[in-house]
Amino acid sequence: MKSLEIRLGEEEVQFLNEFVKKGFRKARKVYRANVLLLANKGKKEAEIAKILSVHRKTVWRVKKRYLEEGLEAALKDKPRSGQPIKYDEKKQAEIIALACSDPPEGRKRWSIRLLVEEIHGKEGFETINFESVRLILKKAGLSLG
Repeated sequence: MKSLEIRLGEEEVQFLNEFVKKGFRKARKVYRANVLLLANKGKKEAEIAKILSVHRKTVWRVKKRYLEEGLEAALKDKPRSGQPIKYDEKKQAEIIALACSDPPEGRKRWSIRLLVEEIHGKEGFETINFESVRLILKKAGLSLG
């Protein structure tokens, strides 16, 4: 891991100083800005890591990203891979439509468990569970209780 030299422009230094001092920011963005500011002052990775209480490799990655992709990219999180969406908008709309429809006979209203039981038999919903339905309804701003 070779040490990377950072030379920020005057406008970038001014932007980063304002960025760190003003407004509410995510902690990760603030420490990344501080990494760049300290690196610009000639501090080494180990020194910056100790000052900011982060790992040396983290400091190196922020500097590398700045050199390769620029200031904006160095401050932002990269998109993270996650579990792919199981139920697309059409399937979510089906769940929401069912929740907004009249409940089965003998029931006053839909419960999440009842929705899961009802939708389980439909194609594409074989593996749907209570939590998935709850999150879809929450995202849509629907409350069953």
